[in-house]
Amino acid sequence: MDKRCPGTHVWGHSQPESRRAMPQDSHAHSHAPTLREDNQRVVFWAFVMTAGFMLAELVGGLIAGSLALIADAGHMLTDAAALALAWAGFKLGRRGPDARRSFGYLRLEVIAGFVNALSLIALIAWIAWEALWRLISPAPVLAGPMLVIAALGLLVNIAVFWMLSRGDRDHLNIRGAMIHVLGDLLGSVAALLAAGLIWLTGWTPIDPILSVLLSAILLRSALSLLRASAHVLMEGVPGDIVLTDLRADLIAHVPGLAGIAHVHVWSITSGAPVATLEAQLEDGADPEAVTDALKLRLREEHGIHHATVEIDWQGRAGACVLADRLGS
Repeated sequence: MDKRCPGTHVWGHSQPESRRAMPQDSHAHSHAPTLREDNQRVVFWAFVMTAGFMLAELVGGLIAGSLALIADAGHMLTDAAALALAWAGFKLGRRGPDARRSFGYLRLEVIAGFVNALSLIALIAWIAWEALWRLISPAPVLAGPMLVIAALGLLVNIAVFWMLSRGDRDHLNIRGAMIHVLGDLLGSVAALLAAGLIWLTGWTPIDPILSVLLSAILLRSALSLLRASAHVLMEGVPGDIVLTDLRADLIAHVPGLAGIAHVHVWSITSGAPVATLEAQLEDGADPEAVTDALKLRLREEHGIHHATVEIDWQGRAGACVLADRLGS
């Protein structure tokens, strides 16, 4: 036992191999949160329904000459791609860590959400451009077929939205897919309104006008999803955690803790916050007890189940580092 480092050994080359091995928690630990299988299932069936009706709506929109229907079919195309990405994210996200990916494939969910947001923004821009040309040069629209297809699309989108709402809405993938499907649902409503007005009055500009209004509403949700997914990719602090409050809470409630420094909190994926910090001990404090209390407080009060704690020995020679104890 080294006198400079009470309560621990110096982990150096002079130690036997058995002494240099880092101590492990007695419990099993995994970086990956449990991904519910029903998320993967509902996303898969939502994809099947969306992709199937998207083809029917595209054909119907071309036949009827309706930009609202074509735009809604475009929404459904991006929805199908978004749902496929979401399904792949859940599927691959359940793989365990390997030698090259210590956190496994969990970050794929966030990447999928980021791509979904970008694709939706690109689609909104395309609809706005097409609508502008439709206003400059109006085209004939067949209100009857448009009305029937829009009504069927509305029913399909309601069913898909309901299916997704049964999943875990805290995940960016589910959230992104729901935004896409909500856009489809509103698109079907807009197409119904446009078809009804064209049927009654013959005023075709309502078709591109409603398409633009719908896209403007969706833009806000798309930008929100883009910000949220980009924040995770940039390893920003989760929105429900304030670092100053976290530091004050730990110092106030963990016995033997004099202070903490170098606090970093980020998310691997939705609902999986991770923390690292340096703990400064009071004189005579037990490093192991302080570490255990820190991780317990982080887990129970702040929802951080994966924490790495290093002991700051305040400049003593041979700076000793407490082994990582990964909480579960």
